Amino acid sequence: MAQVNGETETVVRRLRDGMAGGVLSFPLTSFHDDGSLDPDGFRAHVAAPTATAPGAIFPACGTGEFFSLDEDEYRTVVTIAVEEAAGRVPVVAGVGYGWAQAARFARIAEEAGADALLVLPHYLVAAPQDGLVAQLEQLAARTRLPLIAYQRGQVAFTASSLRRIARIPGVIGLKDGHSDLDRLQRLTLAAPEGFLFFNGASTAEIQARAYATVGVPAYSSAVHAFAPEIANAFFAALRDGDDKTVEKLLREFYVPFVELRDRVPGYAVSLVKAAARLRGRPVGPVRAPLTDPTPADLADLTALLTTGLDLVGAAL
Repeated sequence: MAQVNGETETVVRRLRDGMAGGVLSFPLTSFHDDGSLDPDGFRAHVAAPTATAPGAIFPACGTGEFFSLDEDEYRTVVTIAVEEAAGRVPVVAGVGYGWAQAARFARIAEEAGADALLVLPHYLVAAPQDGLVAQLEQLAARTRLPLIAYQRGQVAFTASSLRRIARIPGVIGLKDGHSDLDRLQRLTLAAPEGFLFFNGASTAEIQARAYATVGVPAYSSAVHAFAPEIANAFFAALRDGDDKTVEKLLREFYVPFVELRDRVPGYAVSLVKAAARLRGRPVGPVRAPLTDPTPADLADLTALLTTGLDLVGAAL
C-alpha cells in the first residue's frame, strides 16, 4: 500500500479494528411517501443500528439508494450519519458515476465529516483495466479522504491492477461483490500488507465462511439495517466457531431470505426497506426504478422475519 499520512493511517486502523469486531452496516435512506427525503426518519433509522456496535457505517451506498440522491440530499444524509456516529465508528460514504461526478460527491462527504469513501462502480460503460485504475487515480487526486474500491458488475480488477491501485495514495482497500473466490484469492495474495478487503456480496452472510477461507473474514450486512439482533448473532457465532448456530441461521433465515430476494430485481434493497418498516423504522418506500414488495411477498417476508428474530430470542 502506498505511503499514507497520519489521518489515513488512523482511518485504516479504525476500519481494521471495526471489521474484526462487528459487521459493516449499510443504513437505508429514508423517504416520505411522496418520495421526498425524510431527514428526521433517517436520523432515527441510522441511530438504531449505530447503537448496536457495527464495525463501521456506510451511508448513501447501494442499500442507501445512492443512485437516486441529488447532491443536497446526499449532503444531508452523510451529515446526519456523521452526527449520529459521533466518532464511535468510522463513517464511509458512497460516491459514484464517473470520476468527475464522484469528486463532487467526495467534496460534499469531506465537508460533512466522513472518514472515507466507498467508490461504487462507474456508470454504464465497460472499461479496460487501465481505465479502472485511472478512474481511481483521478478521484484520489481530488479528495483527501481514503478510498475503498468496490468491484462489482462491470468493475473487476486483475491482480496486476490491484497492485497498481494499492500504490495510489489514499486507496486503502477493496470491497468485493463478485464472489469469484479464485479471483479474490489472487487479489489478496497480490495486495500489500495492510490493504483492507471485505465481502460485499448481496446478503454476504451466505458466503461469509467461504470468503474467510481466502483471507477475507470481514463482511457487509444489509440485515443489520433491519435486524441487528440476527446480524450480530450470526457474526458472533461465526467468530466463535459455533457452526451449529451459523448453519441454523443460514438454513432457517438467510437462505430463505435470499430466495425471496431473488424473486424480483431490486429486492436486495426493497426487501430490506420493507423489513425495516416492519420493525417500525421510519425509512419509507424505495424510489424508482425500484419497487416495493408485493403484498404476497411482504406476507412471506413478515413470516420469515418473525422466524429469524425468534431464532435469536428477539421479537418483531
